[in-house]
Amino acid sequence: MLLHHLHRGEGPAVLLLHGLFGSAANLGMVARGLAHQYSVYSLDLPNHGQSPRREVMHYPAMAADVVAFIESMQLAPCRVLGHSMGGKVAMQLALERPDLVDRLVVADIAPVQYPPHHDAVLAGLDAVADAVPTDRRSAEAVLAQHVREPGVRAFLLKSWQRDANGHWGWLINREAIKANYHYLGEPNRPPVPGGQFEGPVLFIAGSESGYVKPEHREAVLALFPNAEVKFIEGTGHWLHAEKPAAFNKLAARFLAG
Repeated sequence: MLLHHLHRGEGPAVLLLHGLFGSAANLGMVARGLAHQYSVYSLDLPNHGQSPRREVMHYPAMAADVVAFIESMQLAPCRVLGHSMGGKVAMQLALERPDLVDRLVVADIAPVQYPPHHDAVLAGLDAVADAVPTDRRSAEAVLAQHVREPGVRAFLLKSWQRDANGHWGWLINREAIKANYHYLGEPNRPPVPGGQFEGPVLFIAGSESGYVKPEHREAVLALFPNAEVKFIEGTGHWLHAEKPAAFNKLAARFLAG
């Protein structure tokens, strides 16, 4: 499986991995901020965007797809930045194949267990698919019955698009995500007991998010002993979109070493 990607810039390779329900375009502001210094590859993860569909969607499987991309494009070792689910994929990649990862940035996620919390989003995606609205305004009206936050609706609706035949639908593979959702909250695990990624890692978290907490410190350092954590004040889970200048400054400084 070769993942679909967007590319911009020249220089050392940086991979960007988006979060659940997203696509390669979601980290566009990050890509633009890094493209003057790096060759930036923004990937569509499996069952998202224009990447192939797959039945199995746990973190080792998605990390293996990123390994295949890195090796096929001859990018190793590269820098990797992942947000939310993409951050978990990035962490699993570093644990599975540390030889492929030079530096790692993890945005607003920790390698810990998270409870299920996307029931409303999944119900909204199904409702829109059943209604088959023929424009995004109509799709938002249906989605609003399930998802209250306008920003989340706008994020999701980027994946409501027309195909080559003019038919509207989700780029997201809803059925595969629902079938694999129980995997997506699982903690990151090394391929062998006691395994670690010993390279440099930066966790960037939103101070108002709650995804990265002080009690996660032990789990982070157990897997990533050379990790540091930075908080961006006044931001939530979408920190890279809420304060892009601050996020890009932290990421660029770290990636440059």
